[in-house]
Amino acid sequence: MTMAYVIAAALLAAVAYFGIRYFVRTFEKFGGGRVIICPETGKQAMVEVDVRHAAFSSLVGEPDIRLESCWRWPLNQECGQECLIQLDIAEPECLVRGVLMKWYKGKECVFCRRLFDGPDLIDHKPALLNHDGITLEWSEISLPTLMEVLKTHQPVCWNCHIAQSFRREHPDMVVERSFVRQPSCSRAVVSK
Repeated sequence: MTMAYVIAAALLAAVAYFGIRYFVRTFEKFGGGRVIICPETGKQAMVEVDVRHAAFSSLVGEPDIRLESCWRWPLNQECGQECLIQLDIAEPECLVRGVLMKWYKGKECVFCRRLFDGPDLIDHKPALLNHDGITLEWSEISLPTLMEVLKTHQPVCWNCHIAQSFRREHPDMVVERSFVRQPSCSRAVVSK
């Protein structure tokens, strides 16, 4: 019985040691102020990453990077935080994912009007509609052009992207039908 307590205590001490060490490294990596060029104004601004959120979210996967403060806040606190892409603190994919989550949130699909509420950027990734009416996946967008794409393209849900891609790639297999609901004879009410 005593041996079980000793083993449990040793495991707990090891977890605490590595957990604290990991948190310290995360704070060193993400902490501190950084100067960026604001995508909205084109001027320099000082930002700080939300270190605690990044550390806790990294315990269950990729860290979710978001700002804790910016010189332009609180006036522009609801910005899309596109400036995160400029920070050299994490993998570019991680930063882009955070920017895209904020950009999609609260928007509607241009085809079905489905509201994006925390879009799935892993399995059923949303897409974009360009000015030519073609839906694009994020793998087709280069990182340097991301900010311009966010300004000029519209959000498309995964289902509509798949349907539009099929329509574009296989037009001979698509039949266009207009849907008009006809009154049913069995539902007609006869008044006396």
